[in-house]
Amino acid sequence: MNYYTKETAPRMEKEHQLKIHNRKSIEITGVKEVDSFDNEEFLLETVMGYLIVRGQNLHLKNLDVSQGVVSIKGRIYELSYVDEHSQEKAKGFFSKLFR
Repeated sequence: MNYYTKETAPRMEKEHQLKIHNRKSIEITGVKEVDSFDNEEFLLETVMGYLIVRGQNLHLKNLDVSQGVVSIKGRIYELSYVDEHSQEKAKGFFSKLFR
């Protein structure tokens, strides 16, 4: 064993999954940060980009930062990702957020 060479384990990128149960709850993995939320909209930073969850009577059911898991309950209407290709949508969302 050579103590001068540092062996590093390959970095595994976290998996990103969405599980929707009858549009009444959603479980999301691969979440880096919850940026903002209210009873109609959640903005989550995931390993695959920003995710917007829209609905009615949305509540944070579970948040596990160390595992990157978020559970939301309420009536789910829409899921959308914001990335570089849809900058117009991002501008509209963020301008509405910071009014």
